[in-house]
Amino acid sequence: MAERVEQRLEDRVPELEQLERVGLFTHEEIRAVLKKATALEYKIQRRALRKEDFINYIQYEINLLELIKKRRARTGYSFKKDEIEGSMIQRVHSLFKRATGKWKEDVQLWLSHVAFCKQWNTKHQLSKVFSTMLAIHPNKPALWIMAAKWEMETRLSSESARHLFLRALRFHPECPKLYQEYFRMELMNAEKQRKEKKEFERAKMNLREMGCLIFVMGCDILLDRCIYFFPSSSLGVEFRLALLSIAKLFDFTHDLQKEILENLQAEYADNPLTWDYMARRELELGSLKATEPTTKQAKVSEMTQREERCCAVFEEAVTAVPTGEMFFLLFYLSQKAAEVAEAAAKRFSLSVEMWQMRLQVLIQLKSDNVTQCFEEAFKHVKSKVCAGFMDLHACIGWKTSDIYLKDFFLPPAESVTMKEKYLDWAYRNGGYKKARRVFTSLHESHPLSLDFFKKMIEIEKEQEMCRMLRLREYYERALREFGSVNSDLWLEYIKEELSHPQGKPEHAGSIHWRAVKMLEGDQVEDFISKYTLLQTGHL
Repeated sequence: MAERVEQRLEDRVPELEQLERVGLFTHEEIRAVLKKATALEYKIQRRALRKEDFINYIQYEINLLELIKKRRARTGYSFKKDEIEGSMIQRVHSLFKRATGKWKEDVQLWLSHVAFCKQWNTKHQLSKVFSTMLAIHPNKPALWIMAAKWEMETRLSSESARHLFLRALRFHPECPKLYQEYFRMELMNAEKQRKEKKEFERAKMNLREMGCLIFVMGCDILLDRCIYFFPSSSLGVEFRLALLSIAKLFDFTHDLQKEILENLQAEYADNPLTWDYMARRELELGSLKATEPTTKQAKVSEMTQREERCCAVFEEAVTAVPTGEMFFLLFYLSQKAAEVAEAAAKRFSLSVEMWQMRLQVLIQLKSDNVTQCFEEAFKHVKSKVCAGFMDLHACIGWKTSDIYLKDFFLPPAESVTMKEKYLDWAYRNGGYKKARRVFTSLHESHPLSLDFFKKMIEIEKEQEMCRMLRLREYYERALREFGSVNSDLWLEYIKEELSHPQGKPEHAGSIHWRAVKMLEGDQVEDFISKYTLLQTGHL
């Protein structure tokens, strides 16, 4: 083991000599680097390898690279990069390769390597990383999409992106997200071909035109496959609407949009989402006209006509699909909304969503019946005390502190949610001071939720004078409760110290040390991996 370590240290000598020769590092700093590298090398040469040792070594090398980058910017010296940074980058790749070879199942480790490749622009190496990662983790559609997007957007290789999407669909033939992103990629490629065709129009580039047609036809084929894989389900409707929203981003897809819309109307005429889209479309169609009204009266008249068309579609929808969900999707566009909302709440009196909709309409119309409606809703759905009913409380804009305080006597699970709602209500109705008083009175009243603390952090950040001292207080209190099971909370705390004008970046190291000591189980590895990403600027 000692011989192997000595050999690796000797391999570092040329780059270290260059660093000292060009004045980027002092002799004492070079000795400190060599000493630290020796300790790290011995740790990764042991028989019982630990992932943390590799991550620490990688993080150390990345920190060195960042330091060299800053010193180059300060001194203006830009030579000898291949001898210095090039050698160090290759060593980091080697460390990542050993680590991912040993712990193949750790996706976060792979993603850290991907982030490093992007940070230091090693495109050839990144292609290899994606290829190996996808061979080991073919069951994760998000990784396929990430790789294909990189090929399309960074390497500008539509063929490679298409090849990755087709391979991904062989593993996941029923994944809607893959189809959506593949559809988007083909349209982007078609748009690119169209622009090239315009540039070479004088040369009559018929082949370019034919290529564009083929790519759009490819989108038609994708659409046919989607219809096959997502038959007669709500997912099918949502999927087609997602494709439609993607197609609308491109100005040459009118035929595709028409085809998707016709399919929606033919196959999903009894689905509320279809009717909802058709009604909203009536509002949009008016705004797409070439000649805009010139007078205020004309604008009001046009808007009224659009709203009437929209309401007509919804009225037809309620007749065709008389369900609670259909009632819930109605717009609040006229005085009829109160009548419709009242009818819906009576017909579906045990639905929290229906009562919430009716209350929102009454509040919007500034009705005097809000209090009466709330009391009526409370009688019908109190037996269904749940997060949804607490959302009903949250939508009321008038004084309800007595309701909140009363409902703190709910069972523990419900009282946790009520504390979050009460804090939010206090801030919206009484401002920052009121919210802080509520937080102070409740932060030690168990049980508590992480969202309760995050809400107070969010409130503090919204203030014109956001105080880091207060943020530290809220983070520290949250960490007492959830610091052993939530690695993201530690990372957010570190990022706050690094980015806040009153933050102290030097605290990041001590927070990192506390996190590693306090976190349990897999949370430790997750934290270290994400912290590495943070160091490279990718988190």
